[in-house]
Amino acid sequence: MITITDVSARIAGRLLLDHASVSLPAGAKVGLVGRNGAGKSTLFRIITGDLAAESGSVSIPRNARIGQVAQEAPGTEQPLIEIVLAADKERASLMREAETATDPHRIAEIQTRLVDIEAHSAEARAASILAGLGFDHEAQARPASSFSGGWRMRVALAAVLFSQPDLLLLDEPTNYLDLEGTMWLEDYVRRYPYTVIIISHDRDLLNNAVNAIVHLDQKKLTFYRGGYDQFERQKAEADELQMKARAKNEAARKHLQSFIDRFKAKASKAKQAQSRVKALERMGTVAAVIEDHVQPITFPEPEKQPASPIISISGGAVGYEADKPILKGINLRIDNDDRIALLGANGNGKSTFAKLIAGRLSLQAGEMKLAPNLKVGFFAQHQLDDLIPSETPVDHVRRLMPQAGEAQVRARVAQMGLATEKMATAAKDLSGGEKARLLMGLSAFHAPNLLILDEPTNHLDIDSRRALIEALNDYEGAVILISHDRYLIEATVDRLWLVNEGTVKPFDGDMEEYRDLIVAAGRKKDEKPQVGAEEPANKAEQRKASAEKRASLAPLKKKINEIESVTAKLERLIQQLDAELADPMLYEKAPAKAAEKARQRGEAAAKLANAEEQWLELSAEYEEAMAG
Repeated sequence: MITITDVSARIAGRLLLDHASVSLPAGAKVGLVGRNGAGKSTLFRIITGDLAAESGSVSIPRNARIGQVAQEAPGTEQPLIEIVLAADKERASLMREAETATDPHRIAEIQTRLVDIEAHSAEARAASILAGLGFDHEAQARPASSFSGGWRMRVALAAVLFSQPDLLLLDEPTNYLDLEGTMWLEDYVRRYPYTVIIISHDRDLLNNAVNAIVHLDQKKLTFYRGGYDQFERQKAEADELQMKARAKNEAARKHLQSFIDRFKAKASKAKQAQSRVKALERMGTVAAVIEDHVQPITFPEPEKQPASPIISISGGAVGYEADKPILKGINLRIDNDDRIALLGANGNGKSTFAKLIAGRLSLQAGEMKLAPNLKVGFFAQHQLDDLIPSETPVDHVRRLMPQAGEAQVRARVAQMGLATEKMATAAKDLSGGEKARLLMGLSAFHAPNLLILDEPTNHLDIDSRRALIEALNDYEGAVILISHDRYLIEATVDRLWLVNEGTVKPFDGDMEEYRDLIVAAGRKKDEKPQVGAEEPANKAEQRKASAEKRASLAPLKKKINEIESVTAKLERLIQQLDAELADPMLYEKAPAKAAEKARQRGEAAAKLANAEEQWLELSAEYEEAMAG
């Protein structure tokens, strides 16, 4: 178990954690969520010991190994596979010692330990992790220096996954992954045998890979059982209860204060007034629910939408070098109301296709027809570097509206989702999310008929991603989306195109089928051939095998459901007791009853904590058995 007790921390004088506490059961898969800048990465640094807390403590089991992705990506001449293998320091040390050891007893100890840690299968495991993150056999043998920064970060991620620490800390791991890598990581984390804490704004990752959420809000940490959707529901219920308790508390305080104000000067009522003063002091206040307002995002509507198809390609080929097309044999059309997501691993040509549609690249072969007066807006993450660091959002927009007044310019900036206080902030001082909002607004400034978004969510938190979903669904033009955020794709598009094997073609399945395809391919690479083992011959046999597995695990699933029912009842009881204990008149009229209810609440909270720990352990066991 990992226990964080009364931890407080400041960065640059700003208090981020204020006596925050939380306990995490061993083996839990935890999503750490909170608004950008809330202090999530700071908490990671406290857990690893890289930052000393102002007060409080972090308790981690003795000799537990903590692993996190290195901040600097490897750029050496070492092959990728060797970099990953070297991450298991114990294995590397034993292998070196085995080459020079002469004492027979020590040689025996070394070999025994190498067997215990499965050193013989290390290279296969490392290769499997690298493959899951997008490196084929040939790439694994290449030096790290031959890859770009984003790909090197994948190597750093592969290294920490291979080392299998007892506590795995992942800070926005999907920012440098494509959709396929994200899906593979989701499956890997869900099956990981030890404790994991992930900082992420990827809703699907937080729903499918974790079994608990820790929310960092108002400098406090709160534990929630289940994935992100369950967290949202539980938080909404708790907020509603707190608002009701606060309203009741304020009404009671107002009533007492009114009595005090009316009678404190009357001798006959002085004693009663004084008792009301003491009651008012004991009552305390219920904290208000503070909601962080998220600025909406708005895309300007096209003035006139051309007739379909707005783009048609026949026999198209595109690339960067003559006679060396990245994509060929493209036969597609885009209609004026299409919502299309491009699927396919990084390096397959998604961005190349997007640049072709945006007019940044020309066809090398074939024909592409565009509707008259077609306007295309194009956003790509690398364009963040095109913002002028010293200029404000108002300066950037004013350049596009030279004749407009100051109020009009600021109104357009507001439509991009930037708060008033950020309008006069230099671009270099904006957060990543604020820069992304500004660039998206500039990309769509001239009301395009087709909006192309290439990885728009890397710097957006969950609430800002929701604002983007709303903006895209309100937008009346066509959309082409490249994203590793499956939730964004499922919420905004209705067509899937697969960029693979040197071409672009429609994908007939849905995102769940595509996920199953990616996960199955990743697991197939992990499988070890077994004598006498036969793969199911068809889907019917696979379904039968799955049904048999579910049947064998039915007792375990039943136990999990029973615990969920118990926890739900305990949560309702605690909510009911909290509501009753929030009534100040209870303490005045029936102090013994108040004490009994407080005792009942403490007892229920202890039972809930115990049930949650059981649920986490059994859920992990069930998921591991289903994945096996």
